[in-house]
Amino acid sequence: MSERTDLTPGPGEATDLTPAAVPAVESARPATRTRRSPALVAGCVLLGLIVVTALVSLFWVPYAPDDTTGGRLTAPGLPHLLGTDKLGRDLLTQLMTGARIALEAGLGALAIGTVLGVCLGLAAGFATRWLDDTLSTLLDVLIAFPTLLLAMLMVAARSASLSSAILAIGLAMTAVVARLTRILVKRVLAQDYITAARTSGTSWPRVITGHVLPNIWPTLGVNLAQQFGLAVMAEASLSFLGLGAPPPNASWGRVLHEAQATVFTAPTGVIAPGVLLVMLVVGVNLIADGLRDTLDPTRRRTR
Repeated sequence: MSERTDLTPGPGEATDLTPAAVPAVESARPATRTRRSPALVAGCVLLGLIVVTALVSLFWVPYAPDDTTGGRLTAPGLPHLLGTDKLGRDLLTQLMTGARIALEAGLGALAIGTVLGVCLGLAAGFATRWLDDTLSTLLDVLIAFPTLLLAMLMVAARSASLSSAILAIGLAMTAVVARLTRILVKRVLAQDYITAARTSGTSWPRVITGHVLPNIWPTLGVNLAQQFGLAVMAEASLSFLGLGAPPPNASWGRVLHEAQATVFTAPTGVIAPGVLLVMLVVGVNLIADGLRDTLDPTRRRTR
């Protein structure tokens, strides 16, 4: 009897294209690659330029921040690439120093707001109903409290300084982070796997570290990136009003304040810090959008 050379199944023979065989064929295909988010790349580039500038200012600046020997309102060129301000200080030096101050303010306020906000949010999420309502009311009051007024109170108690501005911004950020954390924690605690974990004898600290925090972190991380940009803008606003870092600390907000009187005769003093502020805030917001696209599976685009 000759061997069969065709692939047609005979009577009683199982076909190779059974449902069990289809997944095996599909699993052999290469997995689709996630497209890199353009917003995330652009945001990293913009933020990276500011970070590099701040790091360089730690080791080198063209002139001393309080050096007033450059001449009043010198036009951009050599030896002052961006010119000088009305006191004769090098503008490039002030902008490089301001980049460091902006990042310090943003990161400092973000650290305070994240630690306090997450702790309060977890407490509200796990609290009894009356305690949860009390904490929620306090958070609403803090959110409605103006950041500028809080900064004025801090300045009145501690004097105008960068640390006072960071503390005021961080406390104002705490309420926003706490309220979002509370909402996310309540959502996670309503899931069945939390009930299963508690039924199996898992302690609450293990539930928090093993289930709650990993599940709320993607959404919370995107919000924290946005809060960082808001903190930088808040610090610049406080410095513009004289409530931030005192001279010779060259905050971008203070540079804008000092250059507003010469905006028509020396516009570089207003344009340059404004552009850097826009770059930093837009870069952070683009990173937040890119993280949202990356961390949220429903928003991912594949090619």
